[in-house]
Amino acid sequence: MRRLKLLGQRTLVALLGLATVWLILVLFYDVADRRLPLVLALASTYAAAAYLILPRAIRLGAYILKKGRVPSYTLTGDGLPGDPVNLVLIGALEELHRAFALAGWSRADPLDLGSSWRMVCAFVLNRPYPSAPFSTLYLFNRGQDIGFQRAIDDSPRKRHHVRFWGLSMERAQETLDTAAFWLASGRPADTERALWVGAATKDIGLSLTRLSLQVTHATDVDTNAERAFVVQELTEHGGIGPVRFHRPGERLTLGTVSRYVSDGLVAVADLTPGSGNLLRFDGPASSTIAAKSN
Repeated sequence: MRRLKLLGQRTLVALLGLATVWLILVLFYDVADRRLPLVLALASTYAAAAYLILPRAIRLGAYILKKGRVPSYTLTGDGLPGDPVNLVLIGALEELHRAFALAGWSRADPLDLGSSWRMVCAFVLNRPYPSAPFSTLYLFNRGQDIGFQRAIDDSPRKRHHVRFWGLSMERAQETLDTAAFWLASGRPADTERALWVGAATKDIGLSLTRLSLQVTHATDVDTNAERAFVVQELTEHGGIGPVRFHRPGERLTLGTVSRYVSDGLVAVADLTPGSGNLLRFDGPASSTIAAKSN
């Protein structure tokens, strides 16, 4: 029975792949190529395939195969592994804003047509855009709630940045160190003390995503160094208290996650120093240390 189920799943995925290729070819030959010049036809077919057809086909294929797992990383819109989860800050949204404002970081603009166009222009012309938008990554079955960044040499092509997803303290208390911690949940109220689960990475240029070939930033593979940089920035400016490290329920061995190298550890700190910890990450894999400045 198990083999028949696996065969059925793979057959459905194969049919989905064939249907996807057919749909893209139909779009080009029967629609775009007949109505547009060749260059525009190719460009419109690429845009539709990379940003509409392929992401949905990949996510549907992942759902059919039921590749669900306790994540140590975020997911892209295609359902592929994204940035590793490597930071948790505890406090209200206002405290999160304050911590990054003190460190001189900017909040990312919401991703829409206007901000996307400004980002493209800034990237091509290499002119500053300190509040440039982020692409959407998913955790808790939703896109990031908020993000912060710090440009490198005033360039829109290189930046330190971190996305955050809020999780209510009640939900965290009930599900900590279980698979249920990572299941779908809604954003907590802005005034509520919450866990802000983050993924920090460093943009270093331009690249294409795997499979769907969407245009995106290239990122530094060493997410451990970027986690340490964010912790150092927030600590030096008094935005967070002492830092301890916790390993998620599904442990990452030292190696690659997508295009990253990560030790799988999550840095955890309170946003209001001296307020006490309403939630502790205890266990053999966690420890309490003071953040070190390099």
